[in-house]
Amino acid sequence: MEVSTVPIRCTGIAVVLLKKVQNQYRVLLVKRAGVVLKDVWCYIGGGIENGERAWEAAYREVEEETGISKLSLYSSNAFDKIYSIGENFIYLAPVFVGYVSEDQEVTLNEEHSDYKWLSFEEAIDTVSLPGNEEVLSFIEKHFVKREVPDYLRVEN
Repeated sequence: MEVSTVPIRCTGIAVVLLKKVQNQYRVLLVKRAGVVLKDVWCYIGGGIENGERAWEAAYREVEEETGISKLSLYSSNAFDKIYSIGENFIYLAPVFVGYVSEDQEVTLNEEHSDYKWLSFEEAIDTVSLPGNEEVLSFIEKHFVKREVPDYLRVEN
């Protein structure tokens, strides 16, 4: 019997932005404005352009979607995972963590209609896509409650 497989595609990235406010880390969530996933609350995400490394796409997407260009970026070793029913593939995206300064302003592009800086508990309750809450819990455990290892830092 011949066995069929489901292909895995990694064509995008995700970034969880963190900001310390009054000694508590807050998570940036954005509300999508486009046709795809309209009104869904999520963290930053986007495609990897031709010739780009995943971490380069993370920096670019953060700046395009939020106007933020100054951040300390880390690989989280977590992944967004989505199964596409229509196209029969598994989408896998590396998740990065970006730390920004407390006074950092956000300027949204046309892809989003709103944003919020939330506690981890609020963010976990707010995210719309199944699986996002597990990623946020993982980030809180390894990037807030523990010291972050230097070897995960992206040197730009």
